[in-house]
Amino acid sequence: MFEITRRKLQGASLLGAGMLLGGLGFARAETLTTRGRLMLGSSAARPKGLVQAANFPLIEAIHGRRSRRFAKGASIPDGPLAFTSRHSPEALDPLEQMLLIATIAGNTGWAELFAHHPGYAARLPNYTAAAGGRSFPSSAGFNTSEFFFTDDTGVYFLPTRDMTPLPADGGTDLSGWLAAHRARIVKLADGRLNIPAEMPHMEGHNTWCANVAGSTLVFPVADVAQHVILLLLYLVQNGTGIYDDVNGRQIPGLERYAHRLNMEVAYPLTFLEQIALTDVSVEMGTACYAGALMLQALGLGGWMYTGLNPFTVMGASGDPSVPGLGFRFDILPGNPLPYFTGLPGIFEAHVPPHHATMRAAVEAAVARKFGAGGPFDPKQGGPYRENAAVRSSAAQIDAEAIEITTLMAEYVFSTFGRFPATVPAVFLKTYLQAHRLDTDFYDRHFAPGAYLQTHAEHDRNWG
Repeated sequence: MFEITRRKLQGASLLGAGMLLGGLGFARAETLTTRGRLMLGSSAARPKGLVQAANFPLIEAIHGRRSRRFAKGASIPDGPLAFTSRHSPEALDPLEQMLLIATIAGNTGWAELFAHHPGYAARLPNYTAAAGGRSFPSSAGFNTSEFFFTDDTGVYFLPTRDMTPLPADGGTDLSGWLAAHRARIVKLADGRLNIPAEMPHMEGHNTWCANVAGSTLVFPVADVAQHVILLLLYLVQNGTGIYDDVNGRQIPGLERYAHRLNMEVAYPLTFLEQIALTDVSVEMGTACYAGALMLQALGLGGWMYTGLNPFTVMGASGDPSVPGLGFRFDILPGNPLPYFTGLPGIFEAHVPPHHATMRAAVEAAVARKFGAGGPFDPKQGGPYRENAAVRSSAAQIDAEAIEITTLMAEYVFSTFGRFPATVPAVFLKTYLQAHRLDTDFYDRHFAPGAYLQTHAEHDRNWG
């Protein structure tokens, strides 16, 4: 009977990796320039850790993934796992930090458009809202999230959803790829984002280990309002709409469009908004999971988690000394939670006041699809032999569809004083932290196997 344990699987993975590197000759691996379609670049300064990461087995990253919270400089003052690090906090190597961030948020080439839908006849479905693909999936290619991160040096924003992919005919030049992402980073503030290590800003079990000195904390933020608009456009083009299940009524005015809307199969408003929130949660979670796998390949400690107060992080702590990211928000009547709408000039949700009206927000969402640089712009490059022909074949969103979508969006905004009605317009939930692991803690309290070979060799391989 075939039987395999996790320990055996890890051992086999290590053996496989060792055979691969041994076949190359590890001394020669340091000068390796190509791994599959990944080209490590011509720079002579190529850390051994980078070569190791490029060759790291996926199966080991999956089976070796663990939440390793004990960073250099950390301390657990009491209890059965009490331990104080003898090391000082130490920042990530700049190259490995950039590789990690680009793995979480990075553009990885051209998105492949939806190929067929019988309801669109010979036209392509027009769901997608970005021409580039990223390192994680996005429902219907909506791409409504972007990324922030912080370390000891500052608070940063890395926008990638509208990033034009780099040419990759002969493979991906890793150095060029990282440089292109690095060039897009916007510094928002000096110093680490202040998230006090106490309740209610941080869950108690994270107060000793989250956002600590030396660490890099990366987190996606989603424009749920835009996601809901894109879902409304999707419904209209597929012959239906929504009704107000909160107040138990149809949306006035939709009866004028009975020639194209079957309201017998309309979605409840709250259900559509739950879909949107779930969609972006999956998008953000899988982005952070990609980073969690990269932690194993790089030999970094860290984990993905949710135990930071998003209101503190975005800017509604109520404490002037804890301004967070500075997102704009309102406290609406009857709702104790802040209603965030965006960070002006940086990340603005598709709602007023960042758009003059809900009509303007709907039109902006349509323009992202068909405007310059969008997925259905005939002048945009792409993966097809005939890019212009493919992109221009997408079904147009006609004026009536925009009118119907606007009618529903304006109804929600005027009825509830916000958009969406029951879920946040801007959503933050999941974080990915990376830090240099203090293996002494694991050697003291755990049996062998608590960390991977990449963790054991990290400091030697990355300097």
